Amino acid sequence: MEITAEAESWPLAEVFTISRGSRTETELVSVTLTDGDVVGRGECMANPRYDETQESVLATLNDLDLGGSMDREKLQTLLPASAARNALDCAFWDLEAKRAGKRAWEIAGLSAPVSVTTAYTLSLNTPENMGAAARRHADRPLLKLKVTGDGDVARVAAVRDGAPDARLIVDANEGWTPDMVTPLGTELGSLGVEMIEQPLPAAEDSALADIPHPVPFCADESCHTSADLAHLEGRYDLVNIKLDKTGGLTEALKLKEQALEMGFGVMVGCMVATSLAMAPAHLVAQGAAYVDIDGPLLLAKDRPNGLKFDGSFVEPPDAELWG
Repeated sequence: MEITAEAESWPLAEVFTISRGSRTETELVSVTLTDGDVVGRGECMANPRYDETQESVLATLNDLDLGGSMDREKLQTLLPASAARNALDCAFWDLEAKRAGKRAWEIAGLSAPVSVTTAYTLSLNTPENMGAAARRHADRPLLKLKVTGDGDVARVAAVRDGAPDARLIVDANEGWTPDMVTPLGTELGSLGVEMIEQPLPAAEDSALADIPHPVPFCADESCHTSADLAHLEGRYDLVNIKLDKTGGLTEALKLKEQALEMGFGVMVGCMVATSLAMAPAHLVAQGAAYVDIDGPLLLAKDRPNGLKFDGSFVEPPDAELWG
């Protein structure tokens, strides 16, 4: 079995900004597993928030000796939850499906996937620019707003005015302080915001246990794997499952099952990546309270055989793409 990891750079359709900075392209790593005539593929995005770089992911993957007996189950103990493990884990799923002549959802014991409705993300900007973006996307049923603290009420009000019929969720990307949570949550709730993602830094989110939840909170940076769930109780109402955090589809499915058993709502999110990264996430997104797999919509172009988007409706992946 051979592994090939390649660095890729994909231009964005427009500048993308969150509370931690802006970018005009996304740097990805694609993985190809070759076993005779069978090929499996996966993709990840290194996240500097977790001390990952494109170079570090490539180094991790290129240093691996898979041997003849390696599979995705052994992979869970070989690498920690990370972007590198995600790309390789998803490539193993794809390889296994092609070997068996089945779809990945069949191997996972899941029902056949159906189309899901994804959020469309509005980049952090001035209220005027975010309102204009909302008007351009007013026909989308669910908008996700990147926010940062100061000025967020004006931003959300502008978006609500621009897209009066859209459902709204917001993502603070750890940008708020504890004293902001209740007043901002109350005001945003009055504007129709129905969920707030990661209001506080992960290292400081214990404060959420003592803060009223006028709008439900969703853990993102605070939730990587199923091992995190126990200390999230009382702080969050939902968890955001991203494969680059879980280290692949294998752990993502485990995290989803345990989160639901513990009473958490589930959101399935993504990094800014191509349809190759969204395809396994689409399986996890089945039945989720919120789905945010709009990465390909933020790119200037996507991979061949990419996911089919009809507005905000996303069809299951074709076997030619993945799984």
